Amino acid sequence: MDLKDHIRSIPDFPKPGILFYDISTLLAHADAWQVALGRLSKLVGKYQPDILAGIESRGFLVAAPLASRLGLGFTMIRKKGKLPGDTISHDYELEYGTDTLEIQSNVIEKGQRVVILDDLLATGGTMNASIELLTKIGAEVVGAACIIELTFLNGRSRLNGVPCETLMAYDE
Repeated sequence: MDLKDHIRSIPDFPKPGILFYDISTLLAHADAWQVALGRLSKLVGKYQPDILAGIESRGFLVAAPLASRLGLGFTMIRKKGKLPGDTISHDYELEYGTDTLEIQSNVIEKGQRVVILDDLLATGGTMNASIELLTKIGAEVVGAACIIELTFLNGRSRLNGVPCETLMAYDE
């Protein structure tokens, strides 16, 4: 099955000049979604993670069902102020300013093997910040995975050597 047939391209979203690759149509198609999860299971499983971490918010849609399928735990990496309880923060640079990611302080034990998931790898900034956050709390980040990669933005180069698996790539 060609999963690209189930990705909708939306021009000028969220702002003019951006072509948005929407996974909503993939999620809505039961067979395509099952194929995507099956393929991701094989790719992510080879890293033998202890837990999966999903990046807000579409990363949750990928990581949670995949964790269930693989018999693993799941945790969320969120924007500042969105998680209850004690959190650990990590500030990172954006093209125009800074942002902050957080994780709950008690969800990952030191040395646990973690794979980070998101729907799309673009410039790699948020994925890299997630790697840095998890490393800061003592996790061993063994891999990353996304449904889509925009290869022309060269996001892999920012992942500090962490291998990244993707199901499909767009070259422009």
